Amino acid sequence: MFNTLIYQADGGVATIQFNRPEVYNAFNNEMSFEFIDALKKARNDKEIKVIIITGVGKAFCSGQDLKDVKGVTRSLGESVAKRYNPMTDLIMNIEKPVIAKVNGVAAGAGAGIVLAADIAVAAESASIVFAFANIGLVLDSGSSYNLPRLVGKRKAFELATLTDRVSAAEALSLGLVNKVVPYDMLDQTVNEIAQRYLERAPLSIGLIKRMLNRSFHSSLQEMLELEMYCQEIAGNSEDYKEGVAAFIEKRKPHFTGK
Repeated sequence: MFNTLIYQADGGVATIQFNRPEVYNAFNNEMSFEFIDALKKARNDKEIKVIIITGVGKAFCSGQDLKDVKGVTRSLGESVAKRYNPMTDLIMNIEKPVIAKVNGVAAGAGAGIVLAADIAVAAESASIVFAFANIGLVLDSGSSYNLPRLVGKRKAFELATLTDRVSAAEALSLGLVNKVVPYDMLDQTVNEIAQRYLERAPLSIGLIKRMLNRSFHSSLQEMLELEMYCQEIAGNSEDYKEGVAAFIEKRKPHFTGK
């Protein structure tokens, strides 16, 4: 179905793997649009409750394939609008948990994808680098929004302008990733997190993601009103009834998302 990605759906989990290992999973035009299509496919599939993004080979994603744009005249603003903005928008607004499984270097747009994900788990050997300034460009893929919110304005400026490679250990200390594990434990760790999400109420998770996204640019009063609105939705769901019944009956709940 895809030429530059591997898409697998199994047991409620969709795994999207960048599959251009010969160029460290760098984006060309085709992979950009296939990634957008894969995200939409996972979003629209009601059976999918969790999305995992990772890369084949040594890299997670090294950003734009510069060889793909060499000698080509194009509007970079238009490219961002049509290729990278939709990726970020989908990752951040799909009301399902999105996990970045950072198996290797994440650079440029690849770093942006890690920041946009809801959970990021990195191998000890992985690294993150915001290398845009090295080629005379600026942050994209939502990094100008997410990076300062995660690390603060001053540190964000340092990372974006000095372009130092951030080790997995430093990324953990800065809050760029949630967890760092040995490479041979990466699959197991991410699968365990995905399984925990599968056991939770999908409507509740989706509404919480919506609320936390809104909190960045809302007043306290607006958030209180949103909490009231979302709690009304959650409280009328079958999952809420099931959750209360399971608590009283001292058993594990079986959530359906209804």
